[in-house]
Amino acid sequence: MAHPLTVPSMTAGADFVLRPWEMSDLSLVREAAEDDYIPLITTIPSPYSDEAAEAYVRRQWDRAATGTGYPFAIVRTRDRRPVGSIGLWLADAAEGRASLGYWMTVPGRGQGIAGAALRTVTTWALHELRIPRVQLFVEPWNTASVRTAESAGYRREGLLRGWQEIGGRRRDILLYARLNGDRPSDGRAPTAS
Repeated sequence: MAHPLTVPSMTAGADFVLRPWEMSDLSLVREAAEDDYIPLITTIPSPYSDEAAEAYVRRQWDRAATGTGYPFAIVRTRDRRPVGSIGLWLADAAEGRASLGYWMTVPGRGQGIAGAALRTVTTWALHELRIPRVQLFVEPWNTASVRTAESAGYRREGLLRGWQEIGGRRRDILLYARLNGDRPSDGRAPTAS
């Protein structure tokens, strides 16, 4: 059995923090549940109910308690409003790899927040946790997520045909990855920040 994990709080750029999920994040779950796409690719409950949202938050806590991953809420510092989620999942950690997933609600989209969160968690995973490979999966049509992944230094490795059922259909998924020795997209040498 994996050991329990402590989800840290980290800054993601000047205006956002990544922190463990709290029961006060039910408004974020409600916004995500009302999105057309987030409930299809996550375990966000749809339709929304307070009971289902509370169960969702408890599942995030359970992921850390069971050692399966680090779930973070992405929170704006000026008003403490949660605007998204990012998680580092450790199912394949014994093989030297972890997966990242993220989503943003409408108020957080198009501002570079997901990219800042992705760079923060990726650097932490590769250099602090010393995970050799971090990968993520992106739908080919999701150009915003493709840009986010590439801006964070992820390299496209291929197309996984019929990889996942989404909305009742098998869908293709792009595989992106960063390795511990990869240079960030700005050409700097990797550092543990």
